[in-house]
Amino acid sequence: MTQVVLITGATSGFGMAAAKRFAKAGWSIVISGRRKERLEQLADEISAEANVLIMPLDVRDSDAVKEAIKSLPKEFLPLNAVINNAGLALSPKPAQEVDLEDWHTMIDTNVKGLVNVAHATLPSLIEAGEGATMINVGSIAGQWPYPGSHVYGASKAFVKQFSYNLRCDLLGTGVRVTDLAPGIAETEFTLVRTKGDQAASDKLYQGTTPLSAEDIAEQMFYITTLPSHICINRVEVMPTRQAWSAFAIDRD
Repeated sequence: MTQVVLITGATSGFGMAAAKRFAKAGWSIVISGRRKERLEQLADEISAEANVLIMPLDVRDSDAVKEAIKSLPKEFLPLNAVINNAGLALSPKPAQEVDLEDWHTMIDTNVKGLVNVAHATLPSLIEAGEGATMINVGSIAGQWPYPGSHVYGASKAFVKQFSYNLRCDLLGTGVRVTDLAPGIAETEFTLVRTKGDQAASDKLYQGTTPLSAEDIAEQMFYITTLPSHICINRVEVMPTRQAWSAFAIDRD
């Protein structure tokens, strides 16, 4: 029986790479994102390998999320996996210089959007039963603070704890939940965070070897296809060339 995966934030980065990886393995795929034209392009690219359904959707709209999941065709049900990937970072400036609207956007997307998708898809995952998997995409920023992380890091800390708490509530259902927390990865992430500053994005990745979207997609596929009795609670993935710094100290 064909496995079905729903991927949010599939218009770029981790989500797009995940769609290609699962398609390669022959899964049926529901790809979701706000940019319909990108979803259509992606569907065209992978449709030779997989049955694909596009779902233009803003995860911040709880009613739209509910209706979209409720309206899934029978051939895309039940969901065997949900890649809860839609999210973003904004304003890498110090907290005292950030527009409040940017904080609200991160909370609405990374927290509210994530729980909207989780709440709407859990019944289908439970129906699928043993081996069904929800991957919530967090970040090392949810564990380790750094300047300019403010609400972004706090939102990813929510992802971590929410995933752990779901594990407790889902005990006995066969459904697995993983917080997948990447480190520095070269995607559109920094372009979005800096509102289109290509130079800032190039500078961040210059002279090092960051993770790629494909690296994270491979982790997603691995987690999802483990034997059903194995659940990885959290995966923190950093490139070899990234590590922690000493504590900052303010001096006179």
